[in-house]
Amino acid sequence: MSAKSTLINSAGQPEFGLFPSGVSEVNYLDYDLRSPMDRKLSGWSKEFKLNQFQFVALVSPELIVGIAIVNLKLVSNAFVYLFRPADGAFEEFSFVQPLAVNTSIGRYPNNSEALFRKGRNTVSIIADGSAMQRRVCVSLAAGVEIDAQIDESACAPLAMCSRAGYQGWVYTQKTAALPCLGRVVWQDKAVDLVETNALASVDWTAGYMRGETFWNWASLSASLADGRRLGLNLAAGVNETGFTENALWLDDRLIKIDMVDFQFARYQTDSQWRVKSADGIVDLVFTPAGQRKEKINALVIASNFTQHFGVFQGTIRLPDEVIEIHQQWGFAEDHYARW
Repeated sequence: MSAKSTLINSAGQPEFGLFPSGVSEVNYLDYDLRSPMDRKLSGWSKEFKLNQFQFVALVSPELIVGIAIVNLKLVSNAFVYLFRPADGAFEEFSFVQPLAVNTSIGRYPNNSEALFRKGRNTVSIIADGSAMQRRVCVSLAAGVEIDAQIDESACAPLAMCSRAGYQGWVYTQKTAALPCLGRVVWQDKAVDLVETNALASVDWTAGYMRGETFWNWASLSASLADGRRLGLNLAAGVNETGFTENALWLDDRLIKIDMVDFQFARYQTDSQWRVKSADGIVDLVFTPAGQRKEKINALVIASNFTQHFGVFQGTIRLPDEVIEIHQQWGFAEDHYARW
């Protein structure tokens, strides 16, 4: 099944729902964007009000890596963090560009480049639709070098578009537990992603988001004892207007999941999270091992972002089997945003 060619139809409206093979082009400039009082907004407004971000994680028992490019037009941001479970070593790098200088994210989720540059620091995420690969290249002045190739032919994405407030919408496309190869150089040591059995997850999101929003999110990419790959993407609070972005991947099989409840103590950052789905498929406990936290309060833009990395344990109950999860590395996130 081929991807849907464009998200915005001939009437200037987005197609809402799930897209089994994704969308080739998020043609947001064709959207009939209006104010809450139905006044047509200009092409400049369409460009300026669109928020975009990409997040890629590389996960193995030896190394956890998070990489993001965020374009909010008034400001852009890129961050890279690395965590080594064996000794607890952690380092993060975050860069901000006013007015999104030297920042770009294409409108083709599977065939364009996201790029952020500041000084001698460069982060790029390049999607090659013909090869069904996504390449992540990071070069930082501090000496961190990342070159990873992610095999996106391994499974179909969870792709969806939902309403966001009165006049907005969000398109998001996510995958988890994807095979990858390449290497990460950090603290003068090179880590081979194949030798460490690393798996990747990808999040590509764009849209006219609610001016004030929040979400909880969890992601897991694991190799099971029998050799199968298990991926999870779970969220609550942001994209549940008629559809959800909750799914799991078992090798190349995508299984949709119902609404998810996140139970956690926000101000006790070391405490466990309970993550349960309404359909009974997911029942997991997440134990944080560390976090990346950032607070921004800059006039019209604000963000209170906490992304934990840690281990999951619990059960995945499918109609034909029960999968036990034991100490598998992943992420849990609590995020407030105003933009």
